[in-house]
Amino acid sequence: MNTKNIAVILSGGSGTRFGAEKPKQYLHLAGRMIIEYTVEVFQNHPLIDEICIIADPEFHDTLQTLCSKNHYDKARRIIRGGAQRSDSSFAAITEYGESDSDVNLIFHDAVRPFVSQSIISATIAALEKYSAVDVAIPSADTIIKINPEDDTIDNIPVRSILRRGQTPQAFALSTIKKAHLSLQTDLHPISVTDDCGLVKHYLPDTPVYVVPGEERNIKITYPEDLLFAEKLIQLNSRQLTSDQGLSLLKDQIIVIYGGNSGIGKEIAVLGSEAGAICLSFSRSNGVDLQNASDIQTSLDQVVERYGRIDHIINCAALLNQHRLDQTDETVIEEMIRTNFTGTTFLCKYGFHYLQQSQGSLTLFTSSSYTQGRPFYALYSSTKAAIVNLTQALSQEWQSENVRINAINPARTKTPMRTQNFGEEPEDTLLDAKYVARKTLQSLLSNYSGLIIDIKKGLDG
Repeated sequence: MNTKNIAVILSGGSGTRFGAEKPKQYLHLAGRMIIEYTVEVFQNHPLIDEICIIADPEFHDTLQTLCSKNHYDKARRIIRGGAQRSDSSFAAITEYGESDSDVNLIFHDAVRPFVSQSIISATIAALEKYSAVDVAIPSADTIIKINPEDDTIDNIPVRSILRRGQTPQAFALSTIKKAHLSLQTDLHPISVTDDCGLVKHYLPDTPVYVVPGEERNIKITYPEDLLFAEKLIQLNSRQLTSDQGLSLLKDQIIVIYGGNSGIGKEIAVLGSEAGAICLSFSRSNGVDLQNASDIQTSLDQVVERYGRIDHIINCAALLNQHRLDQTDETVIEEMIRTNFTGTTFLCKYGFHYLQQSQGSLTLFTSSSYTQGRPFYALYSSTKAAIVNLTQALSQEWQSENVRINAINPARTKTPMRTQNFGEEPEDTLLDAKYVARKTLQSLLSNYSGLIIDIKKGLDG
C-alpha cells in the first residue's frame, strides 16, 4: 500500500509578537498573503498528496476563497486549531488518525513561505528510513546557557553540534500519534515548542533524523522579517527573469512617461527592440505630468489607437539641489506636482485601462527614500511617498489583478543627475541601459508591491 504524504500547514498563530492587527500569515507580501506562498509550495510538490490547513475558524472563509482562487486542489481540509502549537498538531492527528492507509504528516509553519522543493523532497525521502524527521541549520552565533537566577552564563555549548530548528517536521502518523497520546495522558506534561521535542521526550528510542535546512527558509516573526522577505521575493523574481529574454514583451503596449531622456529613453529603445510597442510621453511632446488632463488625454489616445495598455512606466521626476529655505515657492510646487501629485493622477487614470488588461504600473523611487538627504529634501520625501503609494495600491488593486511595483536604482548616470552633481567617476554609477533592462524584466514577474533594488553586480 502506498504511503500518503499530507502537508499540515500550521496557521493558528495569533501574531502577537509581530504586533499586527491580524495574524502575520494573512499579511500581504508582494501582493499576496504570506500563507498563499506557503500553501503553493506544497501544492506544486509532486510528492504531496493532500494539504490540511490548521486555522482559527475566523479565517476559514478567507482560506477557502484563497484556495479556490488559486486552484489549490490539494488543500482538501481546513480545520480548527488549538490554543497551543501541540493542540493544533493533535487536531491534524485526530483528523487523520483513523486513516485506512499508511500516512505521513508533514507539519510546516504557515509563516515560512520560502521553504524549497528540495527540502520537502529530502524530508519525504528521509521518512522511508526514519519515522521522525526534523529540518535544521547550523548556528552562526555562539549559543549561551544562562543561570536564570542571576542572568550569568551557566554554560557555552560547542557551536559545531548546535542547530537551529526549522520546519517542516515530518512523521509517520503512528509515531507522532503515539507521542501526542502520551502527552495527553501525562499528569505532568512537558512544555515543548515543536513536535520533534515530543517524540524525543516520550519516545526516546525513536531516532529523529535531521535534514539540512536553508538560511532562506525564514520564519516571519517580527516586522523586520517582512522586510527581509521582500528582498527574498526580489531574488526569486531575478532568478525567474535572469535568463528570460525581453522577447516575451513582444506586441505588449508599454506607455512611458519621462521617456525623452535618461532611463525612460533607454526603456523605450530596449522595449522596441524586443518587439513591444513603446509610446513615450514627456514635456517635449506636449504631455506634462503636472497636468491631470494631459495624463488622461495621453492614455485615452493610446487606447483609441491600440485598443489597450499592458504596462505603464513613470520615469518622470525633478531634482533641485538646494536648501529648502532657499528654494523658490514655484520650484517647490513644481517638484511636488511632478514627483508625487502627477504620479498619483497617473495611478488614478491608468488603473482603469490596466484593470481591463490585468497589466502593471511601474514607478521609480530613489535610494534616498530610506533617509531624507540634505539639499534635496523635497526629492527624498517625494520618493518616500512613492514607496508608500506603491505598497498601498498593491493591496487596493490585488482583487483586480493589477500589479504595481517601484524601481529603486542605485546612482545612475542620467542627464538629471549630471545636471545636479556634475561629472562623476563612471565606475561609481549604473548605466541607464542596465537599469532599463532590469525594469523591463520586472514586467515579466507576477509580483506586486515590491520595491525592486537595482545595484551594481546584481545581474540576476
